[in-house]
Amino acid sequence: MYEDALAQVDLFSTLNKKELQVLAKSCQPRSYSADSTIISQGDSGVGLYVILKGKVRIQQANDPDKAEEVISVVGPGEVLGEMALLDDLPRSASVVTLEEVDALLLPVWEFRSILRNHPDIALKLLAVLSKRLRKAESRQAD
Repeated sequence: MYEDALAQVDLFSTLNKKELQVLAKSCQPRSYSADSTIISQGDSGVGLYVILKGKVRIQQANDPDKAEEVISVVGPGEVLGEMALLDDLPRSASVVTLEEVDALLLPVWEFRSILRNHPDIALKLLAVLSKRLRKAESRQAD
């Protein structure tokens, strides 16, 4: 049902149709009104979000005496909160809707169960994450 939406996400771009179906079965639809907080910096992560419709602002508070800094604005096809699926650390940024947003939530416990039962999915996701890290490191070096 949601596999076509997941196929558009960079993180899942290397998965085949069957693997996408496995992930899609665990996704839960969510809707948010404008100016709603989807993720709060410092909270524990409950899962990964895929934006289906609408735009969100990703913001981060680095200094308690200053306003939150806007990191980016993202929309459909973007994924939020993927780091929390892997590291159990608090959320590194907040995400606030700029308009009505429809999203898919892939809960962390479902995601981890899928990885245990489908190691090929885990290997493919690790390759994508490794590529992202290399890209970030090369930008830092410049």
